[in-house]
Amino acid sequence: MDRQHDSTGPRPARLIGRTALITGAARGQGRSHAVALAAEGADVVVCDIGDAGGVATVPYALSNGADLDETVRLVEQLGRRCIGLQADVRDTDQVDRAVSVAVDQFGHLDILVANAGICGFGSFWEISDEMWRDMIDVDLTGTFKSMRAAVRPMIDQGAGRIIVTSSMAGRRGSRNLAHYTAAKWGVIGLMKTLALEVAAHGITVNAVCPATVDTPMVHNDAFYGLFAPDIDQPTRETVAPRYASLNPIPVPWVDPADVSNAVVFLASDDARYISGSTVDVNCGSTATMP
Repeated sequence: MDRQHDSTGPRPARLIGRTALITGAARGQGRSHAVALAAEGADVVVCDIGDAGGVATVPYALSNGADLDETVRLVEQLGRRCIGLQADVRDTDQVDRAVSVAVDQFGHLDILVANAGICGFGSFWEISDEMWRDMIDVDLTGTFKSMRAAVRPMIDQGAGRIIVTSSMAGRRGSRNLAHYTAAKWGVIGLMKTLALEVAAHGITVNAVCPATVDTPMVHNDAFYGLFAPDIDQPTRETVAPRYASLNPIPVPWVDPADVSNAVVFLASDDARYISGSTVDVNCGSTATMP
C-alpha cells in the first residue's frame, strides 16, 4: 500500500483505489469522514440506523433516511461511488451485510471507520439499566461487531486500516457520563487488542479521541440544559462559553472536519507504522495527562 509523491508539487489523492466503510455516517462526524475519504479518492459505503427507529434512552433525535441520502449525494458529488445502507450496529447480521456489500460491490474493503455512537447523561446513581444497556450495546458492542466483521476480509487480503471513534471521555473520567465513559474506554481497549492480533497481517488499528464536536449530538435542548441548567431556554450562543471553558484552547466545539483530517491520515500510507494508538483531537485537554 506504499505510495510516493513529489514533495515539491501538489500532493496526489492519498486513497485512490481504496474502499471505505463508515458506520454512523448519516450526519455529523460520520458524514464528514465519508466526504473527506472520498475527497482523497476512496469509494465509500455508508450506513446508519436510518428510519428503523430510535434508541429509547437517547435524549435527542437520531438521524433518518433522508440524512443518509444526503451523505450519499455529497460523496457522489465528488465523483466517487457511494452506497448507502440502513444498518443498526447492534445487529450482527446487518453489520455483516454492510461489509459483504462493500466487498461484493467494490472487490475489497480497505478502510473501516467504526464511528456509530450515541450519547446520554445522568448522575452515576441515576443511570438506569436501560440507559446502561443502550449505551454499551451501541457504542461498545456495535464497535466490536463492526471491527470483527471488517477485519476478516482485511486479513484475507493482507492489508487494511481500522479507525474507531472513541472520545476524550475514553481518556479520563467525565461527570454525568459514566455509561458513555465506560463504553469509550472500552473502545480503546478493543482497538489496542485488535492492533496486536493483526499486526502481522498488514492491518493497522487506531482510535480518534475528539473533544466535543460540533454535531447534532450536542446541539439539542437536552445537552444545552445539562450545561446551562440556570438559563431558561438556553441556545447555542448562550452555552458556547461554558463548552469553551472545558478546553485549554478556548473553543467550544471541534469542527467535524478536524476529526476527519485525523481519520484520513490514519487511513493513508502516511500512517502505515502507526497502530494501537489514540489521536487526541482535543484542544489540549490531555496536556496534563501522562
